[in-house]
Amino acid sequence: MPGLYLSSLTLSHFRSHKGARLSLDARPVAIHGPNGAGKTNVIEAVSLISPGRGLRRAAAQDMARRPEALGWKVTGHLHSLHQLHEVETWSEEGAARQTRIDGKTASQTALGRIARVLWLIPSMDRLWIEGTEGRRRFLDRMTLSFRPDHADVTLAYEKAMRERNRLLKDQVRDGHWYIALERQMAEAGAAIHANRLFALEQLQAAQAQAETAFPAAELELTTTEGEMPETVSDLRDALSESRFRDLAAGRTLVGPHRSDLYGVYAAKGVPARDCSTGEQKALLVSLILANARALTQDFGAPPILLLDEVAAHLDATRRAALYDEICALGAQAWMTGTGPELFAELGERAQYLEVTETHGISTTHERPAP
Repeated sequence: MPGLYLSSLTLSHFRSHKGARLSLDARPVAIHGPNGAGKTNVIEAVSLISPGRGLRRAAAQDMARRPEALGWKVTGHLHSLHQLHEVETWSEEGAARQTRIDGKTASQTALGRIARVLWLIPSMDRLWIEGTEGRRRFLDRMTLSFRPDHADVTLAYEKAMRERNRLLKDQVRDGHWYIALERQMAEAGAAIHANRLFALEQLQAAQAQAETAFPAAELELTTTEGEMPETVSDLRDALSESRFRDLAAGRTLVGPHRSDLYGVYAAKGVPARDCSTGEQKALLVSLILANARALTQDFGAPPILLLDEVAAHLDATRRAALYDEICALGAQAWMTGTGPELFAELGERAQYLEVTETHGISTTHERPAP
């Protein structure tokens, strides 16, 4: 099977790394070192090989190394479906992030066409019990992995909705002002909803077909406003009919921005929000692995996986099972942990990096298998 992996990664003035050059192969990458050494900064750099603001959702200016704040650059050689691409992404003095692929200026959507990157980070552990925005973002990230243009329709929808909300707050009642915006929202919103449903279908199928040590989750797209209008015309009509209610609220109350991801621990029939902390974590790992399996068929290669501190929250049996599934997939998974012992079950199946920090500067070192 053709692979998807980074064979090199270079960081310049990125976060705590003044400079780092990594030479890699397609195996998983186990990164260990003390807390605060700069391990997560490495996988954040990898996350920028895909569209969006990276796994921390940080502004470009916040990624620059302090105190210099000169700007930053991340460069990688990406092997994707038998092709080799040089990917460069950078920001100068706090300006918007820029991207080049093979020496040519490119959009972030173009990154999504040659790379698929999924991640699981500690801030996602409370996904099932916190607000709907985080769950929508989680679902949209998975959806984007299947449909790279999902980012474009989402931005189009949000832009039109901001303009509509401005009219609502200003109490503009003349319907002519809303018609064009609602048409734009309906077209983009219907596409968003269809893309999300497609992603959920892929995830459900991948979970049903796999033998895994992690629990399956039944997933459903819900909304606080009853049924989500699925067609362009239905959504356009719903927006028109909701104007008076929206005027009273000062914001748009119908559309895909009101959707929520509802999950159930399938084997127990227990809502994910009511599961134990360990069960919630296991469900998230299961969904990331299902997403990876589905992408292997949809894209033609397993995605790059970024798993921050995931090993610390799993017992030895589940940890070994996770590593076995990653290696069976053939994914280049970048994993962080405080010590090499957390990756002992991987043995020679992985490559190892130690990250240390001295006087605010992070340094990476290649290490042998534990």
